[in-house]
Amino acid sequence: MLSSCVREARAEDVPALLPLMRELARFEDYLEDFAVDEEQLTARAFAPEPQCRIFVAQASERLLGYAVTQELTFTYDLRPTVRLKELYVAPDARSQGLGEQLLAAVARWAKTRGAGRLKWDVLAGNQKAERFYQRLGGQPDAKWIAYTMDHSALAALAEHHCAADCSANAAPA
Repeated sequence: MLSSCVREARAEDVPALLPLMRELARFEDYLEDFAVDEEQLTARAFAPEPQCRIFVAQASERLLGYAVTQELTFTYDLRPTVRLKELYVAPDARSQGLGEQLLAAVARWAKTRGAGRLKWDVLAGNQKAERFYQRLGGQPDAKWIAYTMDHSALAALAEHHCAADCSANAAPA
């Protein structure tokens, strides 16, 4: 086991976070579409009202992993849902408990937010990740099927239905 700490990320971690994020993008096969840069990550994660919360695993001044979360504040039971967007540990630091430490930090933060649940997606075929999450109590959710809409489909849908938008047809005040 590495002597490491897990903590909330700080803005000064951004230069070390980006290479880890690119490694995950490469592994998940979206590196060509990866558009995050230091300025955007700083603005989105460390602004007065951040869009996400990031936790990092660090040992000997080196970031070895990270977790990115988002909070959906209002759900059916009036308790937030915390969504784990990314969890990544550098290959040379795996199997040393860092992933579990990161997920535990996310769980502690979720509890402080009053969250009723933690949700995440696992890349199809990533059985190591599935075993990891199941070992910690996570279970696949067979009740739901993940869907996505890419940029072009989103634009087409928005354009197709803009004529039916009530606000577009409203009389000027």
